Amino acid sequence: MSDVFADTNYWVALTDPRDQWNSAALAAARSLAPRRMVTTDEVLTEFLAFFAERGRHFREVATLTARSILQDRSVEVIPQTHDSFLTALAYYENRPDKGYSLTDCISMTVMRVRGLTDVLTNDEHFRQEGFRTLL
Repeated sequence: MSDVFADTNYWVALTDPRDQWNSAALAAARSLAPRRMVTTDEVLTEFLAFFAERGRHFREVATLTARSILQDRSVEVIPQTHDSFLTALAYYENRPDKGYSLTDCISMTVMRVRGLTDVLTNDEHFRQEGFRTLL
């Protein structure tokens, strides 16, 4: 069974019970339990930035969530490197007609290198690149 990529949208939805995708994220987490998840330092950076101005409670919850992800043996967190930045920058440059963030480009690059097709997200950008979104 292949790994599945976990995007920022997934982590946000799991963390915020009021998020419109919370139920879908919880269901996906239950149904994908035997599969290993892959994410990146950049996704976690984007996740923490999302909660940065939502108050003390959400900052604390986000921090605890990020630390939990980093310690979870069923989640591989790909470290940020200068090479990953440059590869994603080229991906970004080659798609001037798209609204992809650099984090999306890094994620898509990791997915292609790893041969991953499934991504825990509701982000249309991943569908545009031919990936299967699971939220």
